[in-house]
Amino acid sequence: MNPNRPTDSLPAPGADALAQSEALIDLIRERIFAAGGWLPFDRYMDLALYAPGLGYYSGGAMKFGKRAEDGSDFVTAPELSPLFARTLARPVAQALHKSGTRRVMEFGAGTGKLAAGLMNALVALGVEFDSYAIVDLSGELRARQRETIAALAPALASKVEWLDALPDAFEGVVIGNEVLDTMPVRLVVRKLGAWHERGVVLLNDRFAFDDRPIASFTSFASECASDVSLEAIDAAIDEANDDEPPFAEYLSETHEAAHAFTRTVCTMLTRGAAFFIDYGFPRREFYHAQRATGTLMCHYRHRAHADPFLYPGLQDITAHVEFTGIAEAGVETGADLLGFASQARFLMNAGITDVLDELDLADAKRFLPAANAVQKLLSEAEMGELFKVIAFSRGIADTLDAFVTGDRSHTL
Repeated sequence: MNPNRPTDSLPAPGADALAQSEALIDLIRERIFAAGGWLPFDRYMDLALYAPGLGYYSGGAMKFGKRAEDGSDFVTAPELSPLFARTLARPVAQALHKSGTRRVMEFGAGTGKLAAGLMNALVALGVEFDSYAIVDLSGELRARQRETIAALAPALASKVEWLDALPDAFEGVVIGNEVLDTMPVRLVVRKLGAWHERGVVLLNDRFAFDDRPIASFTSFASECASDVSLEAIDAAIDEANDDEPPFAEYLSETHEAAHAFTRTVCTMLTRGAAFFIDYGFPRREFYHAQRATGTLMCHYRHRAHADPFLYPGLQDITAHVEFTGIAEAGVETGADLLGFASQARFLMNAGITDVLDELDLADAKRFLPAANAVQKLLSEAEMGELFKVIAFSRGIADTLDAFVTGDRSHTL
């Protein structure tokens, strides 16, 4: 595939953006040559998203917004409706109270709307907190976050701090909304029973996929510091599809970076709770026949497509989360699994319909858009079922109201 070639259905970027992408393409070419001509896909994805000053999240792309016309690529729940933050504030407040802590930390804070909305809602609930820390690699997003918080929560802006490094220990509540899906993944493919790793090569000076046989499960785990067992993936594929004919080819992802991130956060958390909200499935559902071609996808100008080599640095690349591995990674650190639920069930338990009812029903111009946004957050056909909430805790004796019904921890 040609990294410079637009597809027919996608708008071409401007000259400055193309120049940034070309610079990143040159960097990736250099890395492929340095690696002997074959680069594991997770290293390509890491460069495409996080190469300093050039990657999608470390560069200056717009990213978050509601329409392609504003230059953005996708919308997240906090951008879709302020009621998301107001509802999430309730379990956050309960976790702060139950753990006796007074600090909040958010990873990947986007435009800052979730931070501003959460802080305002916590104050409205009568919750006192000492600080709100944000961890974000993007300088452009940090600037937007400052502007958003100054505009939407000016009285609380002094409580916000941006961290360049994680503390060794943290007491409070950690939030990561659509963070796990942006962690680099390795691509593995089972062909007629034999496992291969899919990497990136240059073919006629264009990026292309190339599969390399995996010598053994042990060598794969050792080479990539993987905690993922290909034997376990084998078993999961076969168990999840025992009524299906054998697959000639089954492509999937391994999530070493997301597991490592989860362990780091749960180790750092000495008291409190950590909430991660993202799209994905438990292991048995993740390896379903419907996902035999993997879950990797790209977002560009509010359109999803499957070409990770299109405009490197100018589009998002994601993969669905395999939540059983996330749960195992957190529990390995000694943290408790607080709960696992669909986003719809979590938000309904947390009282999103009550929050919606606080709006004036007679004010149709305000109420109807808010109700439509809530429907998208809750609908099985939209975000309600595909998105899940998983939470870990230390120092919280029981569960939270948001997990009282519909907890699916038993499916992990």
